[in-house]
Amino acid sequence: MDIVLELTDTFIADYAYAYLYPFRPDLYDFPHANTANSSTHTFSSWTYKPATQFLQVQPSRAAYMSSLTRENPYRQLATLFFITWFFGILVYFIFATLSYYLIFDKRTLNHPKFIKNQIWLEIKQANKSMPFMAVCTAPLFLLEVRGFGNLYDTTEEGPGMWYNILQFPLFLLFTDFCIYWIHRYLHHPLIYKHLHKPHHKWIMPTPYASHAFHPLDGFAQSLPYHIFPFIFPLQKVAYVFLFVFVNFWSILIHDGEYLTNNPIVNGAACHSLHHSRFEVNYGQFFTAFDRLGGTYRMPEAWMFEKERKMSEKQWKKESKTVDEFVKEIEGDDERTYGPAEEEAKKTK
Repeated sequence: MDIVLELTDTFIADYAYAYLYPFRPDLYDFPHANTANSSTHTFSSWTYKPATQFLQVQPSRAAYMSSLTRENPYRQLATLFFITWFFGILVYFIFATLSYYLIFDKRTLNHPKFIKNQIWLEIKQANKSMPFMAVCTAPLFLLEVRGFGNLYDTTEEGPGMWYNILQFPLFLLFTDFCIYWIHRYLHHPLIYKHLHKPHHKWIMPTPYASHAFHPLDGFAQSLPYHIFPFIFPLQKVAYVFLFVFVNFWSILIHDGEYLTNNPIVNGAACHSLHHSRFEVNYGQFFTAFDRLGGTYRMPEAWMFEKERKMSEKQWKKESKTVDEFVKEIEGDDERTYGPAEEEAKKTK
């Protein structure tokens, strides 16, 4: 994350901190405080060290004009908070909107288990959660930026060329294993009703439901991504790529478009069953840990038949099944179903 921090500093934060906290040297810092040179000195002694050899952007004069230099941990923490918050919102809206308009089947808006004003409620929940998630996440990013993890830049600094390739499947397997158990325990009755229930409000999720959860729920399921570089080596650029990928993947498995019935990959079909059957398919990327844990449920054939999937007959059948699971897991159903009038009209 130090790469993203450096770019943010260069183009935004340096100017903000120079304006808010300008560098003002104390007179006793200079032996001849009355000289013209000392009285006009407004630059810090901070020196630029690039975060990566693969991308170097020379800092502007503003980088030297703040009393809070780039190395200041309080400044780093504040900047990382805003990066996590706004970068998360940016990725969420860009990919969720693209998925909604290019992939999501709008006929789903008329499904009997689609909540009234659901898209607006999903977006509202996501945006309420993100700043609180950023508060929890920023300290972990700070530890990484300040060198407490195992992030490396060049191949020479890491285990070797072989690991540059191995780190990707290792990251996915490790995080999938951890998320499986975190997600499964979030369904414990004592935890579910307080933390995970808001995300299961969406029986028929849209791409905007991907980040619509309680902030502690979202943070808990993101922890493995941050723990990984404290245990295993991880290349810096790869880390940024994977950070974007996991957000993108979360949106994809909520888009309702069942492209493949792959027995290995936990795709949208598997995750859709999790939203409608609740206590199955806890995995994020793969089905392996659900299979080992006895919680795997294979998507049924009708889910990949587009017209049948969108038929009223199938909707009624599914709604009856969902009602049974809701009654078993949650008790009384507190949802208010029915799409917003303007949303439904667009699909007629």
